[in-house]
This record gives sequence, structure tokens and C-alpha cells, in this order.
Amino acid sequence: MSLEQDFDIPFVAQLALKEKQIQQEYRPVIGVHKWFARRPGTVFRALLLSEFVGPGLEQHYYRGHDLSGLVIADPFMGGGTPVLEANRLGCDVVGFDINPMAYWIVRQELASLDVKGFLLAANRVANEVEAQIGHLYETTCLECGYDRATVKYTLWVKQETCQHCGNDSDLFPGQLVAKNDRHTHFVVACHACGQLNELERLPEGGCSPSCSRCGVQLSLDGNAAKGKFICRHCGHNGRYLNGVLRERPPKHRMYALEYFCPACKKHHRGRYFKTPDTRDLERYAQASEQLNTQPQLTALMPDDLIPEGDETKRLHRWGYHRYREMFNQRQLLALTTLLQSILQQPQGPVQDALLTVFSDILRYQNMLCRYDTYALKGQDIFSVHGFPVGLVQCEAHPLGLEGIGSGGFRHFVQKYAKAKAYCESPFEVRHGKDKKVRVPIQGEVIRANFVNDLPRRTGRAALIRKQSATETELPSGSLDGVFTDPPYFDNVQYAELMDFCYVWLRRAKADHPDFTALSTRSSQELTGNVTLRRGLEHFTEGLSEVFIRMAKALVPGGPFVFTYHHNDPEAYLPLVVALLDAGLYCTTVLPVPGEMEASMHIQGTGSSILDSVFVCRAGIQPEGRGWQELLAELEARLTEEIKLLRRGGVAVSRGDVFCLLSGHITRILIHKLYRSWCPACSVEEKLEVARTSLKKITSEVDTRALVDRLMQVRVKDNEGKIVQEDLILTL
Repeated sequence: MSLEQDFDIPFVAQLALKEKQIQQEYRPVIGVHKWFARRPGTVFRALLLSEFVGPGLEQHYYRGHDLSGLVIADPFMGGGTPVLEANRLGCDVVGFDINPMAYWIVRQELASLDVKGFLLAANRVANEVEAQIGHLYETTCLECGYDRATVKYTLWVKQETCQHCGNDSDLFPGQLVAKNDRHTHFVVACHACGQLNELERLPEGGCSPSCSRCGVQLSLDGNAAKGKFICRHCGHNGRYLNGVLRERPPKHRMYALEYFCPACKKHHRGRYFKTPDTRDLERYAQASEQLNTQPQLTALMPDDLIPEGDETKRLHRWGYHRYREMFNQRQLLALTTLLQSILQQPQGPVQDALLTVFSDILRYQNMLCRYDTYALKGQDIFSVHGFPVGLVQCEAHPLGLEGIGSGGFRHFVQKYAKAKAYCESPFEVRHGKDKKVRVPIQGEVIRANFVNDLPRRTGRAALIRKQSATETELPSGSLDGVFTDPPYFDNVQYAELMDFCYVWLRRAKADHPDFTALSTRSSQELTGNVTLRRGLEHFTEGLSEVFIRMAKALVPGGPFVFTYHHNDPEAYLPLVVALLDAGLYCTTVLPVPGEMEASMHIQGTGSSILDSVFVCRAGIQPEGRGWQELLAELEARLTEEIKLLRRGGVAVSRGDVFCLLSGHITRILIHKLYRSWCPACSVEEKLEVARTSLKKITSEVDTRALVDRLMQVRVKDNEGKIVQEDLILTL
């Protein structure tokens, strides 16, 4: 057993932390397509090398390796991180996922591609689409009068009809359009006439500047929040969300443009902003007319109903009942024109790559995107792993300008090309005192030979299936290792989110056997789901079935390794049941960073950025010590791990400590129940046995006091100076 002894916690922690800050720079392959909560590739590379290469991880991490002859499986492949890292090391890989989008993305990540041919085809497509719709994204420059300046972003505000006066009132959460960090001035929209004003300082109290058009004193205050608004016409108090499902989405009004003018840019400082003029409104109206006269484009629109779900119920509340309603008319024209052009390219790997790019840009090309007033760019609809419905929307240019802006087809083409270039020449990043250096890893590639049967240890063969791992039958001894990142019970409903892309891709790949279903959702998904009434028992049963099947396929003593974290101790009980059902003994739990500290979807939640890596093996005899003895060692072990993590640069929080503690208590619980486990009992009975034993263990440990003590661990640097102590935070 190498992994248990040879994994270098501070070295991996430093790498994983750096990677999660800007993951696409460390693992450009993820630029193929968005997937959620990807774990750091550095972690899985380190796990594989620690297990199959041996001691001295820091030295051999930056060397090329050939681990052909090994077969590695991931039964929950998602975005494919373990599969990609194993393939890169020369292993044969086996990957399963019930979600067709996960299947498609991993296939595209592993597939060979003629990058030059891809770029040529993408350029043809972009030029064709530009010729057809480019004029609809032009505006007149306020600085020099050039009438073919390009609109980068169009900002829209939702409106609600006032029940008192009958007028449509804007629903502004605030009047700030842009901050002055990346522009020369603050930009503020007048609440009275809508004019954009560029200001040296923000409006404040009685000394606020006046609007350049109407003279009204400017204010940053909005008129809408928490479902209520004040009508800008009559001052009446109204509601825009009243607990009743809307029949249709709210109206939107175009209120601001950010554009780019090549004619005067050399002499212009800062960005370009303007209030839309009559011609800008006419261009949008022209787009609507153009769309309505082209039935071949209408046929490409996703007219699918949005099913009820934990994430989609917010859409229904706002009146979005069909996927096409999440796009405005100009976006629908641009996207269907783009899709039509892609489908006219020859079928094959290049067209599939273009379709993947198309699918990925959808998250920036919809009427749920927001405009970042600091960064001055559109935000991804999935930046918070949900369907956030804001009051102000950002419509990005569908093609984008080369080197300017973000979220357009041209930007994503370059990202895709960069991803595939990385696959052919992978690198790692080494950090020095003042700089980081890319280290080419000779002899490694990410490229698969796709097969339809179990790989025969030939090297880089890949069996990738859109299939639940609960339905697979793999021969005994056919796997040398299982490395995975399983679902975390009540995590984000990725299928509900991925349907947003899938409904478009499904129309383009109508003849593909894995795109026949109307939705990526499945009753077999291993997540809790309130809408579908999938609870802890469903999750436990499915997880157990997968673990059993994978454990049976492992070579004797082979590693079964997975990452996990959760705020709720109850969510660890399914792990206990699944591992014991499969006869897997947890030999150790290792701490690694798994999330970025500033991730938008966990900010303010007290969630841990750390994962517990469970290292398990079948046929292992438990340690000869009692569980009380393991509990007695718990504080010393956690103290050492916290020191190692802090040496790796992790500012360990209270939530992190609680997560580490939960992982080790789970390990001890498995040890306690290993010899007396009843796999044949019902899932309800097994969960209750695990729950009762958990209560007994935690009754012996004052977890809150233990976490308090652990948060005060004193850590010294190499010169003996205290670098971190007394970091008690509020959970």
C-alpha cells in the first residue's frame, strides 16, 4: 500500500489551492465545456502517482510517466477529472455517467482533433454568421460618430406593470452601471430619464451630481427588491413576485450599451458606454422580424417545456416555462443562425467540436446573465450553480470581438483550441518564491483510443459509457483501481442545469443514440431531490450498488479512492453503508483542497473548501485496536493534518476542521462496524445501525470543544516564527 504512506499533504495542498484559483490555467482541458465542481486535476495526479509510482511525490510529480498496463475506473465521471488524469499517465480507463452531457463532454475531452482544421472551420462559421447578423450588433459611437461600432454588451432591466397607474415600471435593484476600477469614471443611470452619466465620484446625499439630460439629482438607490417595487411613474407600492406562478416572463427594457469603436480607440481612454438611441432599438426590432421570417431557424429553437425541479422551480415562479423563453429574440436569431452554420459543416470530429463550443457559449448567451459592474463583463448563468433570476440582464455579442470582451463564439473557439493543445502537450506548474513556471511533461498526452468493450491493458484505451454504474457488470480483477468524485447526496441538481445546454445539443444531434431522451434527468440519479422525492435511502441504495460492483471488479487489495465533503454528518452515513456493503475497509482519510475559497456558490455558507479523500481496499483486516483507541488518537491526528495543510498554504477555517473531523469519524465508524455488518439487512435498518453508532461515537467526543482546540493550533514557519494561531471562526 503506497498511497497511505506516500501522499504528500502540504505539497498537494499548495498545488490544489493554486489550481482552484484559476483552474483553466493549470488544466486547460476543462475549457472544452463547463461542468460543475470539478476537483483539482493535481489531486488525482498525485493520488495515482502516490499509489502506482511510490515515494518521493514532489520529485516524480514533474516527470513523465507511462502507467500502461493499468485499468482505472470512474463510476461517476462527471466532467472527467480522474479519467483524464489516468489517461494522461497511459492507463486504460473506464468511465460511466448517466448524464448524456457528462458522456459527451468527456468524449470530447479525450477525442483526437485536427486543431488547424477546427480553427479554419470555426473561422468560416463566424464569418458566415457575422455577414448575416453582424449589423444587428452595431451602434453609433458617441465620441467620433462612427456608425459601425460594435456592441459588446446590451443591458436590460425587467419591468412590471403598475396596478395603480397601468404603466410599465423599471425594476432596478440599483442605478450603478459600472465602477471606475476598470473605467475612467463611474457610470450611473438616471432613475428619472434613463440617461447614462459618467461621474468622477458616486452620488452621495445632498451633494449628489445632477443628470446631464434632465437635471434630476442622481442616486444609486434602486426601486425594487425582495419581490416589491415602487412605481417610477406614480410612486405606488407594488409587487413583482406575489407567490403565484407567472404565465410568462417579465418584459425587459434596453437601457445601456457597452460598445467598442475601432475608429477612435487610439485616442480614447477607458470603455465606451451609451444610452441606447432610436437606431439601437430599431436594430433589435429588425432582429425580431428577421427571426419570424425564417422557419428553418425556428425549427432549431428548443421549444421544450422546462420540467418541475428543485432548481427550475425558480424559473417557473418567474414565468419561464419553456427553454426558448430564457433568450430574447435577437439571441434566438443569433444562436439558431450559428447552429445552422455549424450543421452545414462536414460531419465528424470538427463539427462535434464546434457543436460543443456552441453548447458551452449558451451559458453566456441568455437573459439570465448579469453584468459585472466591477469587471465590466457578462457573468456566466451558472456562476452560482443554479438559475439566478436577477432584475438586470446582460446580452453579450454572440460572436465576440477577438481579444475584447468575453462570452462569444470566437472566445470559446480559442479556449477549445487551447484545451486541445494542452492535451497534446500537458504541463504542470511549479511555484517559486516570486514566479510560477510551466514545466512540460515529456511523453504524456491526453488522447484516447475509444473501445466498446473492457480495455485489455493496452494503454490509453477508453470505455466511456452513458450508463449508470449500477447496471454494469465488470469481471473480477479487471480493474487496478477506482478513483472517483461521487455525488454528495443533496448537492446541486446538475442534470436540471445541464438540460439548459442539452435541449439545444439534442436538436443538433437528433440521430445520436445517446441524445434520444427529452432530458438529462433520470430516476437513477444519485442525488437527493425534493421534487422527485428522492431521499437518503435512494442515495444510499444507489451508492451501495455502485460500490459493490466496482469492488468486485478490483484486483485483490486494489485502491478504491474517492473525494467527499459535506456540512451535515448525516450525509456521511450512506458512505458507511456503501463501503461496508462492498466489503471495503477505509485504510486512511487524507485532506485536500477541493474548492476555491472565493467560489460564488459557497460564499457566506460556512462550507469547507477541503475534501476528505477516502482510501479504501477490499480484503483488508481491520486494525487490531478498538474504536475508542482510534478516537483517543483523533485530536493528535487532526492537529498534525492541520499543520500540514497550513504548511501547504491553506488558511484552515472552522468549517474545514469540521469537515476533516467528519471524515475521520466516518473512518472510525467503518472500523467499528466492519466485523459485525449485515449486508443483507434493509437499507433503512443499515442506516439506523450506522446512525446509532455515529451517535455513540459522537457522544464520546465533544466535537465543538475539539474543533475550538484545533482552531488554536500554533504553526511555526521554517525560521521558528508563529504564522498562524487562534483562528476560531463562526461556523
